[in-house]
Amino acid sequence: MDARTWLITGVSSGFGREMTERLLRRGDRVAGTVRRMEVMDDLRAEYGDRLWLARLDLTDGPAIRAVVDRAFADLGRIDVVVNNAGYGLFGAAEELTDEQIVHQIDTNLLGSIRVVRAALPHLRRQGGGRLIQLSTYGGQATNAGASAYHASKWGIEGFMESTAKDVAPFGIGVTIVEPGSARTRFRDGSSRLATPLSAYDDSPAALTRGIRNPALPSVGDVEKMAAAIVGCADLDPAPVRVALGSDSYSHIHKALTERIADLEAGRDLAFSTDTDTDTDADADADTGAHTGAHTDTGAHTGAHTDAGAEAARR
Repeated sequence: MDARTWLITGVSSGFGREMTERLLRRGDRVAGTVRRMEVMDDLRAEYGDRLWLARLDLTDGPAIRAVVDRAFADLGRIDVVVNNAGYGLFGAAEELTDEQIVHQIDTNLLGSIRVVRAALPHLRRQGGGRLIQLSTYGGQATNAGASAYHASKWGIEGFMESTAKDVAPFGIGVTIVEPGSARTRFRDGSSRLATPLSAYDDSPAALTRGIRNPALPSVGDVEKMAAAIVGCADLDPAPVRVALGSDSYSHIHKALTERIADLEAGRDLAFSTDTDTDTDADADADTGAHTGAHTDTGAHTGAHTDAGAEAARR
């Protein structure tokens, strides 16, 4: 396999660090973003100019575009862009401050969107590439006490799935990766907690107050998961979603099964709200024109029905 060049956000720890080390060992080049440059001194000393680094805060929109543009300019071609950086904010919705919610959305959702938008012109011009988005099983399932975090992940999954359809004609593949629990310091390192309200002491949301407990079990193997994420770039066609970890698979499977059951339970109500169609052959011209409009609407509705069925299959 020819050596590739990767752009990965958040390479100082967790999956980002593990992927970077793995890629450099096998001879690839990595453009990585960090908040503190010194944490990468060991890898810079070992791998030299095969590791390109830039300081980046994902809440800084202009800086994101500048860093992405500079990475492509300096490295010539980037084959794979990985949106890895992000963090978890936990607490009941009422416990969170406006500032906490804004920062969560700015980082996990808007930051990832800006990276993609900055990279796409370069990927198109070079004739293709890959976008890999780190999400979580929490992009399709939910837990109490994580409303803002889930909002950021459900949002980015919708954005990436739609973007995948936009850019497929340009040879750009998109994959959303949904890991379960793993010892990446996501819980006890980067996570942020709301200030508790006593009203929620007996709520399921209170369980997230102990998320930083290092004794909490983690199912996933970080090295195996990082290898699987890197391996996504070799899959053709690019899978839209990849679940990693048995807990991720189980949570997503349960959520989708329940969602389909809810949808089927409301089928009659859904169909009952369609527009009535006038089929009277003797209707006057005005009624005929009105029926024609409904026919167009029906075709439009049918298209949405097909799209909905496709989404359900995914």
